[in-house]
Amino acid sequence: MTTLYTMPGTCSLAPNIAVAWLDAPVEIHNMAYGDHKKDDYLAINPKGKVPALRFDDGDVLTEAAAILAWLGAEHGKGGYGRDTVLGRKEAEALSYMTSEVHATYGGHFGPQNLAETKEGQEEVKRKTYETLAGQYTRMDEILRENGGDWYLGKRSFADTFLYVLTRWIEQTPLSIADYPALKQHRARMEADDGVRRALQRQDMDPIG
Repeated sequence: MTTLYTMPGTCSLAPNIAVAWLDAPVEIHNMAYGDHKKDDYLAINPKGKVPALRFDDGDVLTEAAAILAWLGAEHGKGGYGRDTVLGRKEAEALSYMTSEVHATYGGHFGPQNLAETKEGQEEVKRKTYETLAGQYTRMDEILRENGGDWYLGKRSFADTFLYVLTRWIEQTPLSIADYPALKQHRARMEADDGVRRALQRQDMDPIG
């Protein structure tokens, strides 16, 4: 069976939720933190990161956006195809969230990778939170412009990654209260049965 490798607290929660929403025949293998750097997993994904999707034939797909695209193409119905307006906008939203917002978090999770001195690292973090504030403002505005329920007006996989980002904000000096549409979206997601199932499979709890 196809296997999705996840780890608590990581963006692998997004494809985990997608699997639950689609009821896709994908096994969830949740690893303890640190196992992603061990030889067994590095043989699957030499990047040492999650998520990774391993197929029956041994092929492996990495990167959350790519895995979400495959899940939608293989198991999705209706609007998940990239030949639909929702599908195209979903690809755009996921690209922004994964290549820009997620990338910005590098200054939060690993400031030591961007500056050597303590003062330099503090400057990295300050600029990181400034950038994140602008990105969260933009996502809050887009969500409100599209009705406030779902990021693109209809439920899509963009909502799965947005949920991850609304959880991560709690680790920063930023406050979800400053982004009311995002706060409501997080609460809506946590009331969803598929989201709760994914959280449980990943040894995580709702925040709200």
